[in-house]
Amino acid sequence: MPSRSAAASAARAVGVLGTGSYVPSNVVTNEEVASPAGVTPEWIEQRTGIRARRWAKQDEATSALAATAARTALLDAGVGADDISLVVVATSTPDSPQPPTAVAVAAELGVRPGTPAFDLNAVCSGFVFALATVERMLHSIGGHALVIGADIYSRILDPADRRTAVLFGDGAGAVVLGPVRGEGVIATRLATFPDHRDLIGVPAGGSRIPASPESLAQGLHHFTMNGRAVRAFVEDHAGAMIRDFLREHRVRAGGDGASHVHFVPHQANARLIEKLAADLGFPPERTHMTVRDYGNTGAASVPVTLHGAASQLAPGDLVLLAGFGGGMAVGLALLAWDSPRLAGGA
Repeated sequence: MPSRSAAASAARAVGVLGTGSYVPSNVVTNEEVASPAGVTPEWIEQRTGIRARRWAKQDEATSALAATAARTALLDAGVGADDISLVVVATSTPDSPQPPTAVAVAAELGVRPGTPAFDLNAVCSGFVFALATVERMLHSIGGHALVIGADIYSRILDPADRRTAVLFGDGAGAVVLGPVRGEGVIATRLATFPDHRDLIGVPAGGSRIPASPESLAQGLHHFTMNGRAVRAFVEDHAGAMIRDFLREHRVRAGGDGASHVHFVPHQANARLIEKLAADLGFPPERTHMTVRDYGNTGAASVPVTLHGAASQLAPGDLVLLAGFGGGMAVGLALLAWDSPRLAGGA
């Protein structure tokens, strides 16, 4: 997929006007997940760098997390729900197979009737895929959009599977996209590698293996992952794609002069992120992580981490968002960080 079309480049830039995030209040420690998975708390932290994660309460659905994060983003951007032209929720754990979770979010926020709202599923890379899609759409329809990543993985985990049960948390992150005076979203790149599609998945619950007593008894509704192969994929494919992307746009991971380049990757595993960042040349102080306290929050991990990093970003800084996950898919976005106070719709 090309970075940007000539027409999009000629139009006024679209950028991030505000950020928001929400993680449930229920803190789940390593001690709580270690025993069912047949490991120790020390093993979890040593292998993953994760100390705790947040899991949703029984009465919290994905849309509730998404709406809460969206409210914070709207407030941060100084934009009202009536000003939103589009709502997109990236999730692989929707409230239900249909209708889209984004519709429930739009209703909860009081977005104007008639405003388009839809879900996008690219698993853990979903938020970056959604941001890239919406950025281009706004060049055509104008206005402001809510782009949200939200997942509740705690509902689809097998507590006995140490490859997954110790890694995942629940959460939501959101951004408001709209016209900016600076460069905004400089470039995006999306890629999918179908030969690796079996590395991550939930086998049952769709049209291939419909829900049934047999599928439930076999545990086919649980999330599964080949962790070792996923790590190799990230190091080989995602790493190479990021290097090429930065080279194409003449960006050095270390940054130049007064401006800096910040790295906001998918929060798969702290050890994996540390190695990937070091290999790419991103210094630890500009490699942003939330995985240690929140775990892997799926499509929420990039926007949750971006919201946490926002206070450390200065106008003129560059931000590289990197999502990778089931499919297997990789999504990249290079942003010029413009203060929301300098952005506007005029």
